Amino acid sequence: MINADRSPTFFRFDPQEQLRLYREMDDAGEEIVVVYHSHTATEAYPSRTDISLAAEPQAHYLLVSTAESGNQDGPVEVRSYRILDGAVAEEEIEITE
Repeated sequence: MINADRSPTFFRFDPQEQLRLYREMDDAGEEIVVVYHSHTATEAYPSRTDISLAAEPQAHYLLVSTAESGNQDGPVEVRSYRILDGAVAEEEIEITE
């Protein structure tokens, strides 16, 4: 899904696109398991807005921060969280090849 606000500092899903996606997933017997987005100017930690919008208790919230490298090649920070009832718990990420 795209950022309907087209903002580098805030994201919002288009309600019609989101509803269509949820219906397609429901029809296919699927559920959201990962929600991810980038933080372009801050660390890869859920913002207050991220926490307030976290509506998928089964999901892993993956954040990618490009604050250090901007839009250039360079390091990024990647972290994963569970967000349940406003409580944030970081998860370990295991990268396998």
